[in-house]
Amino acid sequence: MIQSSAIKRFIKQLDIQLMVLPALVFIFVFSYIPMYGVLTAFQDYSVFKGFLGSPWVGFKHFEAFFNSPEYWKVIRNTIIISSLKIIIGFPAPIILALMLNEVKNMTFKRVIQTISYLPHFLSWVIVSGFVASLLSTDNGSLNLLLRGVNLIDEPINFLSLPEYFWTILVTTGVWKEIGFSSIVYLAAIAGVDQHLYEAAAIDGAGRLKQIFLITLPSIMPVIVIFMILAIGNLLNAGFDDILLLGSNPALRDVADVIDTYVYRVGIQNSRFSYATAVGLLKAVISVGMLAGANYIARKSGNSLW
Repeated sequence: MIQSSAIKRFIKQLDIQLMVLPALVFIFVFSYIPMYGVLTAFQDYSVFKGFLGSPWVGFKHFEAFFNSPEYWKVIRNTIIISSLKIIIGFPAPIILALMLNEVKNMTFKRVIQTISYLPHFLSWVIVSGFVASLLSTDNGSLNLLLRGVNLIDEPINFLSLPEYFWTILVTTGVWKEIGFSSIVYLAAIAGVDQHLYEAAAIDGAGRLKQIFLITLPSIMPVIVIFMILAIGNLLNAGFDDILLLGSNPALRDVADVIDTYVYRVGIQNSRFSYATAVGLLKAVISVGMLAGANYIARKSGNSLW
């Protein structure tokens, strides 16, 4: 009976199901079929011998990563950069959405939205070039400004000094994604019952109190879901942005994260099995963190599953 009902519902929604089908095929082809490649993490893989001919070595490559002199540095950088992106980057679009929601002039609101959305559609190659130009010691805008107000005597090469890298990376990431990330929160805010605001205004609540008593609690399920996903991606500190902005060898001690380490040591040096082992380890830990965050969130009544 249940099976028959599910089939009838599927047929009734056939047009919608067909819209989902290309996405399912894409995920299956590019995400599930290549999963057999994780076997190389347990082999001394050779492109000439292939999967069947390469010898099995168990957890050799995992042990090599744990014993690597760069292990703690890579893990530290990954966790710190990801944590900074969550602490600073996660609330930023929420704040922007709350501010835009308070703007009554629709023309001004649309202009601000358009300006804040545009950086998302720029590739990191373009953004990194823009940042490099902005921070350049040769007529860079920031150095010209600092010298103009007599804060420095000589230009500072910001992109070669480790103490500035995390600030530059996180600030650039927030600027690039804040507008686009706020779309979901704006949509959630638009769904809040307007009668709640009217009732609160009658009771004497100002706009700030309405934000904390109505808006934020109403969009909390969305915030919790995105927080779960952010925690699950804690080991994904980034790749394109770090690879491009942290290309200077002087920044390696603060810029080398798991993804760039895998690329540099595993891919460039053709240590495919080692790279796969490190990537698989990161994926397993990320899934565990995602499940843990979801379990904790479920206690509050909001979770992914």
